[in-house]
Amino acid sequence: MADSPPFTLAVVGAGPRGVGVLERLGANAAELLGGRRLEVHLIDPFPPGPGRVWRYDQSPLLRMNSMPEDVTMFTDESVQMTGPVRPGPTLLDWARKVRDGGLDAEVPPDVAAELTALDPFDFPTRRLQSAYLTWVYRKIVEDLPDGVDVVEHAARAVGVDGYTVSLSDGTAVRADAVVFTVGHLDAEPDDRERELVSFAARHGLAYYPAGYTADVDYSAIAPGETVLVRGFGLAFVDLMLLLTEGRGGRFEELACGGLRYHPSGAEPVLHVGSRRGVPYHAKIGYRLRGKPARLPRFFDAYAIDELAGAPGALDFRTDVWPLIAKELAWGYYTELFTGHPDRVRLDFAVFADAFADLAWDSPGMRDLVERAVPAEADRLDLDRVDRPMAGRVFGTAEEFGKELREYIEGDLARRADQEFSADLGAFAALLSVYSQLPTLVHKGRLDAASQVSDMDGWFHGFFSYYASGPPPRRLEELLALHDAGIVSFAGAEMAVSAERGTFAASSASFPGTVEARTLVEARLPGPSVTRAADGLLRQLRDAGELAEETVADPVTGARLPSGRIHTRVSDSRLLDGTGRPHPHRFAVGPHTSARSAAAFTRPRTNALSFRQNDAVAREILALVNP
Repeated sequence: MADSPPFTLAVVGAGPRGVGVLERLGANAAELLGGRRLEVHLIDPFPPGPGRVWRYDQSPLLRMNSMPEDVTMFTDESVQMTGPVRPGPTLLDWARKVRDGGLDAEVPPDVAAELTALDPFDFPTRRLQSAYLTWVYRKIVEDLPDGVDVVEHAARAVGVDGYTVSLSDGTAVRADAVVFTVGHLDAEPDDRERELVSFAARHGLAYYPAGYTADVDYSAIAPGETVLVRGFGLAFVDLMLLLTEGRGGRFEELACGGLRYHPSGAEPVLHVGSRRGVPYHAKIGYRLRGKPARLPRFFDAYAIDELAGAPGALDFRTDVWPLIAKELAWGYYTELFTGHPDRVRLDFAVFADAFADLAWDSPGMRDLVERAVPAEADRLDLDRVDRPMAGRVFGTAEEFGKELREYIEGDLARRADQEFSADLGAFAALLSVYSQLPTLVHKGRLDAASQVSDMDGWFHGFFSYYASGPPPRRLEELLALHDAGIVSFAGAEMAVSAERGTFAASSASFPGTVEARTLVEARLPGPSVTRAADGLLRQLRDAGELAEETVADPVTGARLPSGRIHTRVSDSRLLDGTGRPHPHRFAVGPHTSARSAAAFTRPRTNALSFRQNDAVAREILALVNP
């Protein structure tokens, strides 16, 4: 075996997910590699470790929406996997060890001060995360066992033919196996976006389809120009900063609290709206006060098996959401009762027993909550949480703007004050639910249309809105920009028409329209193999070697495309257009049919991404010595 040629693996995408697979290859090599060498080729035009999204070369204004203690690239004892645990520091631990001289890491000078002052409740810049991920990558390479070598290719993979991977620099890699760790997929405009692109071209307008904000060139947007922005989530937050502070404006801390914005004169005027008409909730800045709930309790493996065993197809809203909502309420009320006992009337054990026996939102449950929680403001209303402006109509844009300001100020207060820590209980429950959904999907019992529109669509949006919002400061900046006249609010159910040579926005929140010559879609494109922008994925798709997942209705057999790269659940092998697994091609990531979350995650959460990395690494190593 010592004289055998090395087994070569091409990893297409060397960001956090690709590096995570590399770490698992090293961790499992002692058991599975045998005496043969493994040569891993990391293929990515961006630096290995950070990759595209977390590369250092981006605006220093852009921050993570995670706190440093909630970010790790290393497995721990909670991860239910076959391979060995290889612990390592969270972003916060790493920063502290670097600061104290316990770790040798190259930290760029312009993030050194941030690293030194980093606090558990800070939201680090993406540049500091880039430094962490660079160190993680180098640490992983340094710890690889003898027999595992890494070759870096600062190029894009542009073709795969049999065992040959062609690169954009004209070279090629002969690979015994390929794993695609491509992260979020860029997509060409959909049908509606193409219509808007054409309309803009005919009338000399500017239209920016959905895309990754940090990579879009907005320099053509003129100072003072009115810009319609559709989307009020994290992509909007990035856009807002790049077009204001990024153009020379500055925020001033006020002695009485809050911020004042001083324009540079180079800013446009952003008119922003969405279906909800409100921004994502700010991240929570405190810890639980009471007893942590056992999670998940009502949406656990037993409940999912019960759902899967029911006759007929499952409708997500009718059959699944009530269990999820009950889980969120369980997390919320556990914290309210154990952390704030002065605000409830029943003993928690009595409440918990009664709560467990009642269906979500049944008359009995509503009666229980009303008896146990005297203040209406302390009761969880998920419909109001999801659509806070639904059914509310204001006479003018100014009246709506005033109401939205009060809503945002209230959100900032709740997310900063531990008196509202029941919200954190619901947040923790929502995280536990999200990690269970792939198990439900793989049971194959969801109605196809409901899975695509309700689960992948509505519920994923609700999760992002409630649990994956911006740092609180970003909403303070939004309020300051509104004060300065740089941002105005378009309202809920925002609609954009393209008529009479201009774009016009209206909403359900107040009468009237706002016209503009520029429209920005402030969101990432949804997953789509059909509209994949990446040339390699298109080539494999057109050759029938890569397929888009279609969701089969368990009753009718009808199939709907999900947009995701189709992989086999058991081992992440690519499935071709006929459903056959490829013997030596794999794919992992959020836009595969496995539906995993981010490449890095919170510690001690049994992260699905870590479990998948371990499983695919072991499958690849099994190919080395069949």
